[in-house]
Amino acid sequence: METLKKKIVVIGNGMVGYKFCEKLLSKKGSENFDIYVFGEENRPAYDRVHLSEYFSDGNADKLTMAPFEWYLQNNIHIHLGDPVVHVNRQEKTITSLKGITQSYDKLVFATGSAAFVPPIKGVEKEGIFVYRTIEDLDMMMDYSKKCKKGVVIGGGLLGLEAAKALLDMNIEPHVVEFAPRLMPRQLDEDGGAVLKAKMEALNVGIHLNKSTAYFDGEEAVTSLVFNDDTVLLTDMVVISAGIKPRDELAAKIGLEIGPRGGIKVNNQLATSDKDIFAIGECALHEGMIYGLVAPGYEMADIVASNLLNAEKEFTAFDMSTKLKLIGVDVASFGDCFGTTPDSKTIVLQDKNKGIYKRINITADGKHLLGGILVGDAESYNMLLQTSKNNIVLPPNPEDLILGARGGSEAGGSGVMSLPDEALICSCENVTKGQLCEAIVTNDFTEVGQVMKCTKAGTGCGGCKPMLVDLLKETMKSQGKLVKTELCEHYHYSRQELLDLIKFHKIKTFDALLSQFGHGSGCEVCKPAVASMLASTWNEMVLKPAHAGLQDTNDRFLANIQRGGTYSVVPRIPGGEITADKLIVIGEVAKKYNLYCKITGGQRIDLFGAQVHELPEIWEILINAGFESGHAYAKSLRTVKSCVGSTWCRFGVQDSVAFAIQVEERYRGLRSPHKLKSAVSGCTRECAEAQSKDFGIIATEKGWNLYLCGNGGVKPQHAVLFASDIDTETCLKYIDRFLMFYIRTADPLSRTATWLNKMEGGIEYLKDVIINDCLGIGEELEREMAFMIETYKCEWKEVVENPELRKRFTHFVNTPAPDPVLEFKEERGQKFPNGWGTKI
Repeated sequence: METLKKKIVVIGNGMVGYKFCEKLLSKKGSENFDIYVFGEENRPAYDRVHLSEYFSDGNADKLTMAPFEWYLQNNIHIHLGDPVVHVNRQEKTITSLKGITQSYDKLVFATGSAAFVPPIKGVEKEGIFVYRTIEDLDMMMDYSKKCKKGVVIGGGLLGLEAAKALLDMNIEPHVVEFAPRLMPRQLDEDGGAVLKAKMEALNVGIHLNKSTAYFDGEEAVTSLVFNDDTVLLTDMVVISAGIKPRDELAAKIGLEIGPRGGIKVNNQLATSDKDIFAIGECALHEGMIYGLVAPGYEMADIVASNLLNAEKEFTAFDMSTKLKLIGVDVASFGDCFGTTPDSKTIVLQDKNKGIYKRINITADGKHLLGGILVGDAESYNMLLQTSKNNIVLPPNPEDLILGARGGSEAGGSGVMSLPDEALICSCENVTKGQLCEAIVTNDFTEVGQVMKCTKAGTGCGGCKPMLVDLLKETMKSQGKLVKTELCEHYHYSRQELLDLIKFHKIKTFDALLSQFGHGSGCEVCKPAVASMLASTWNEMVLKPAHAGLQDTNDRFLANIQRGGTYSVVPRIPGGEITADKLIVIGEVAKKYNLYCKITGGQRIDLFGAQVHELPEIWEILINAGFESGHAYAKSLRTVKSCVGSTWCRFGVQDSVAFAIQVEERYRGLRSPHKLKSAVSGCTRECAEAQSKDFGIIATEKGWNLYLCGNGGVKPQHAVLFASDIDTETCLKYIDRFLMFYIRTADPLSRTATWLNKMEGGIEYLKDVIINDCLGIGEELEREMAFMIETYKCEWKEVVENPELRKRFTHFVNTPAPDPVLEFKEERGQKFPNGWGTKI
């Protein structure tokens, strides 16, 4: 006789409700239960974590976690657009909005949360939205067509995501936050300040310590009036001030609710009724509402397991998180504020690059407690694992954020050094040991295969970089060839794609994607392919075929700076400049009221130009004989020089003349990362050539050539490559070196990093460049000759092309300048308001 299945009813079909069904099925729960799901929205569960991606193409299907057919195929009785409105706990039945009555043996609340809307006067006005569902986004996009300026209330994770949404809709974004810093739950004061600076540099207005008194306007909102009587004009408002648990139905049927909301649950996630459970953002566990997807997934797994007679318990969950906010990496983990008694703090702060790293360690310096990363979160996954697994720190803990120095490796820093029980994917509760076993057992060679099998990386996606590293290292340990794919849209490495571009004479991103990729591309592959195309065909980066591929700086051929203005950096080869040219720079600076600064690369930076002024400034400079200095591009920046034998009594060669020759030879050369050079006229090394990607030092017999050095956060001396060579040989070696670097380096890899990873190191590089062991020397020289011959000044291209000039506006629908830019005077020059030097 067949045993009757028990009935499980799930109230809510969001990410956590869906995950509960998936977990129950994976444990063969369908053999014991009939599953009924009632969802409020009219569409199947979708990924709210990546909701902002909806603005790129409006395709909701890409966010769908499983199509409607998945529920049917797995015998799940799904009711969309039909929320549960009543529960009879005595008879153990539910009733839906459409009148369906369904009995249950076990009931699971997965009702999630709603946006918290502060009770501010005028909040009902037209043009005020919440940022929660696809329908919310549809309404925002429709209303935004008549808007130029928008305000987000809330400077937390969701608020900054909403600001990104406004940017995507070409609306000037402003963020209003009650606290004195952005992301107050994740960042300390210094980290918040760095993030604020990064946001303002991207033209996002930040307003801290602000409490909104009321929304002004007739029918539609026109401004926010704050309690300090200041006013912020706007065309629309997005409220992202937190969440509130959807516990109204639970309260109605008498389940125990927390004093500030949330359905109270025990360690088994059971409510005050033993047959009713709550998971996700509606559940209150030990006074905590978890607003991240990972703890919700963990709750789903625990309830699914316990329904099948397991004895799992939910404990306090790690709220570590990493995300990219408008292109800026932000992460926090563990005890990020250093509240552990006697803990010590190590901080790296680079205000120039907008990087802030803080780690907190135990009093004895042996263990990592937590930390904060802003601007560069590449090391997040390893830091998180080091903290969670209580791994003993290296002798110099600062190496964790500074990197190993003096040619040494940071001990125990690789993913393979983690214990097998290390939790790599907290969303899906997948350990390193499980991942390695899946890779070896199934002979996986692609990260997508690992994700599909283990579900790791399918939640928030934060662990994907570690999955890639784990796959590569496991394959290496098996003696397999490891392919480095550019991204999920190309099953080719950068080097392979570059070969395909050359062989098939591909000149656009769309052509490469259609022939050798899939999908629509991403923020990784678009700029990388744009760089490869420029390095191969030397075409103007602003051509329509390349539009939208580059980062902000390349799109406007200038570096965006704090406050939302841009800097203009004309090329000054070798640092040599005439009095007439100096006068022209001074006249331009006066006419446009620009801040002037001599750079470390022997150039003059002009700061504070607005977008619409750039072509006008360039035209004046070009007419005076200047050209683009490519300070905005991944290309040759400068070739510094000392005065050499022309003026200096110690100089043995004309370093200025050679520096000018070198800079004019390689100007505009696009490469995987920026390039810097220098020429010193004697071994006193006044031009600091040994800290450059390629540096040249004069000798009595000719030149010494040094390669693969750099300054920055991880400085590295260049290595002596060739001694006492003549000018022609020196240029030949540099030609070959640069084109070989462009061919073989990974995206965004400096020459120093490239050399450090190269098998055989400097000796192999000498063999390729000097001895031509690969037989490609003449080919590399021909490629460089083509780049030199086809060079054109990008500024001049814009100045002489009316269609390109039209792009240089602040707003898409008006040529008006940015009305909100504010400046102050300091030391006789202008500065963006709110910035300056503290002494």
